[in-house]
Amino acid sequence: MKPDIVGTITDLSVFREGSVEAIWSSHNVEHLYDHEVPKALAEFRRVLKPTGFALITTPDIEAVAELVVQGKIDEVAYVSPAGPITAVDMLFGHRPSLKAGNAFMAHKTAFTANRLGRLLVEAGFERAVMQKGSHFDLWALALMPESQPPAALLGEAVAAKP
Repeated sequence: MKPDIVGTITDLSVFREGSVEAIWSSHNVEHLYDHEVPKALAEFRRVLKPTGFALITTPDIEAVAELVVQGKIDEVAYVSPAGPITAVDMLFGHRPSLKAGNAFMAHKTAFTANRLGRLLVEAGFERAVMQKGSHFDLWALALMPESQPPAALLGEAVAAKP
């Protein structure tokens, strides 16, 4: 890979305030320490245009917890491009990657729909529309004040500014 920018989602200072139309964050925020999550979400908000939005996906800890309660902590829940995924992998990070020395694959926090939606609104987003995925994943559409996303993307907002 030859990225244009190398950095961290907790410091997007290479981007001007209000200069980005959209953010796609796939399985990133769970790799932050819990205290870093509000800073990253605030950075997402800071760099987005008033008409922008962020689309975020992360493991759904509620769905993962159901597997644990059912005694399926070590059973394969689904197969990803990286290989078989268990509840332990979703809780703590992909074990084969961790074993290979990729410590950045460790999960350091977790989210429910309500928690992620609340954190997005606390970070300054107008509202957050949440959807549970089909592979123990959670999707958040974080909307700026003037966002006009396609109606098909809008469901009931789990969190919104009062």
